[in-house]
Amino acid sequence: MKRTLILLSTTFVGTAALMFAGADAQVFKNHDSNAPVNFNADRIEVQDRADRVVVSGNVVVTQAGMTLNAARMTVAYNNQPGGGTGTDGIQINRIDASGNVVVNKADQTARGNVAIYDLNSKLITMLGNVSLTQGANKLTGGRLVMDLNSGRSTVDGRSSGGVPGAATSPSGRVSGTFTVPQRKN
Repeated sequence: MKRTLILLSTTFVGTAALMFAGADAQVFKNHDSNAPVNFNADRIEVQDRADRVVVSGNVVVTQAGMTLNAARMTVAYNNQPGGGTGTDGIQINRIDASGNVVVNKADQTARGNVAIYDLNSKLITMLGNVSLTQGANKLTGGRLVMDLNSGRSTVDGRSSGGVPGAATSPSGRVSGTFTVPQRKN
C-alpha cells in the first residue's frame, strides 16, 4: 500500500502537523490505552501513600504493541475498590518519563528528553529535542504531541517552559526530511 505524507503549516511560526495517510501508516491511531501496562526495570519503588510507582534503570513499558523506554518513569495511579470487576484494582492515569525517552510502535519512533503519557486523554506529549520518524521520513523540533485516538502527531519548535530537561529546538523551528518517490523523466 502506498503511503502519502502531508505536511500542514499553520499560522504559528515553527509549527507543523504530520499526518500519515493509509491504514498501515497511522500506527498510533486507536491505540488501546485500556490494555494492560507491563513494566520492566532495574529498580521499582512503590509509594503507596502517594498513589505512585517510581521505576528506574533501563525502564521498558509495553502496552498493546507500543513500547516506551526511558531512564526513569513515575506512574500515577488510583486504587479502584472493586475495580469494576468484583476485585480490587489499580487504574494507571499518567506516566511521566525522563532520560532518553523513546516511544515506538510498528515503524514509527518518537524520541525526546521527557514525555508525559496521559492515559485518560490518550495523549503522549514529548518535550526537548524531539524527533518523529517513520521509515526515512523525519521531523525534529522542541515539542511533540501524539494523539492516540486520531493517530495525528504535531511537532512544534518550542517546548513548554519550566520543565526540567525540556529544551527548545536549537533554531526554535521545526525541520523535516521526507522521502520523495523516484519519477521517470
